[in-house]
Amino acid sequence: QVQLVESGGGLVQAGGSLRLSCAASGRAFSIIAMAWYRQAPGNQRELVARITNGGSTNYADAVKGRFTISSDNAKNTVYLQMNSLAPEDTAVYYCKVIIEQYGRNYQYWGQGTQVTVSS
Repeated sequence: QVQLVESGGGLVQAGGSLRLSCAASGRAFSIIAMAWYRQAPGNQRELVARITNGGSTNYADAVKGRFTISSDNAKNTVYLQMNSLAPEDTAVYYCKVIIEQYGRNYQYWGQGTQVTVSS
């Protein structure tokens, strides 16, 4: 079992910035990839950004140039730096981790953190 703890959400004005963090903890696992998803009311959950253990990244078109995903492998933590936030970025943001543990792959979701951008 792996636990994920997210932090960093909140209320910010349009044009502002927030930084989300997601820390994974548990026994005897290695991270394959980490990602951030978001879900706005009435919408499906969508991928925001993803980073592999090798450092490769990909982003949703809506956030390219504004959001940056990074990771600290020693801390099993992934970050999402969000700049130039807009009201349409308002959503619950979820961290997802894909791990290898005891020879098998698993994925885990964080509890979600609310990001609200006011106009």
